[in-house]
Amino acid sequence: MRLSLQLKASVCAVTLVASLGLSAHAQGKHSNNISVVASTVPANGDVNPYGIARVPRSTGSLIKGNILISNFNNSANLQGTGTTIVQIAPDGTSSLFAQIDGNSLPGPCPGGLGLTTALAVLSKGWVIVGSLPTTDGTSATAQAGCLLVLDHDGNVVETFYGSLINGPWDMAAWDGGSSADLFVTNVLNGTVAAGGRVVHSGNVVRLTLSIVNGAMPSLESITVIGSGFPARTDPAALVIGPTGLGLDANADTLYVADSLNNRVAAIPLPLYRVSSAGIGATVSQGGSLNDPLGLTVAPGGNILTVNGNNGLLVETTPDGQQIKATLLDSSGNPPGAGALFGLIDVPGVGIYYVDDATNTLNLFH
Repeated sequence: MRLSLQLKASVCAVTLVASLGLSAHAQGKHSNNISVVASTVPANGDVNPYGIARVPRSTGSLIKGNILISNFNNSANLQGTGTTIVQIAPDGTSSLFAQIDGNSLPGPCPGGLGLTTALAVLSKGWVIVGSLPTTDGTSATAQAGCLLVLDHDGNVVETFYGSLINGPWDMAAWDGGSSADLFVTNVLNGTVAAGGRVVHSGNVVRLTLSIVNGAMPSLESITVIGSGFPARTDPAALVIGPTGLGLDANADTLYVADSLNNRVAAIPLPLYRVSSAGIGATVSQGGSLNDPLGLTVAPGGNILTVNGNNGLLVETTPDGQQIKATLLDSSGNPPGAGALFGLIDVPGVGIYYVDDATNTLNLFH
């Protein structure tokens, strides 16, 4: 996100048609209502909510159906310095799930803490969150970071780090109970050294975890399954590169929000790949896509993305037809710029999303 603003009292929605003919599915899926569920700002003042994940099962401090939110900025609004994860219930009740101390981690996390959009909750109660840290909120001090593994009470128990973890930006997870696969975008491969120039080194990695007999997750392997995505540093956004990830229902396809190319890409067979699919196949490009950041796959299979440049939610079919675009945030200059990152679609409820301009969890229903 670009810089967070003060909480606004109201949010409005305007629906824009991205194609001349909306399908019945698109017309009936959601009404044009947006409600603020809760503030995402914890007691320490962290702002700039990025990641969002729904709790699948109650265990420890985690309550089934609640939403976890990771914050990227501290109270001084410096990007790459946020240390908190908040838990928000559907009725708006909120609590602090974790406030992480970068000085007492159980393993390395190069550069420290700045919690990103990479956030997942597994059925065994493990929470994984990415860190892309800075010391002063600028890309010049950005470092590789890590993935942090937390237990169900918000305690960090291990870190995943190394050459294949370099600026973890977003995440999707395939949860098999006793095993799991994490799909993570990296955006710092050569970007800081390039000083704002575009480099084609963003990638997607798969981390395969073993989770047996109540033990904490064990990292079995890391595989690069996508590569060559454009990325660059940015004074307002810190870094722009491949961001949102989403799996279709059978995990046959991993969708990637290729932000700088204004497209949604597809990587086939993400669970089984042993080599990179490059930048993947183009599902949809241009049209209403304008710096797509957050991405999720709706229960019916359509791909939902939110734009970094204009606050639009775009719905795209798996065959690439953009069938609907809805304005979720109109703040800032230009309107909606930099406000939207993580989102999830909950059947029968609507789309939960974080709004960085208001520091809130919102529901579009």
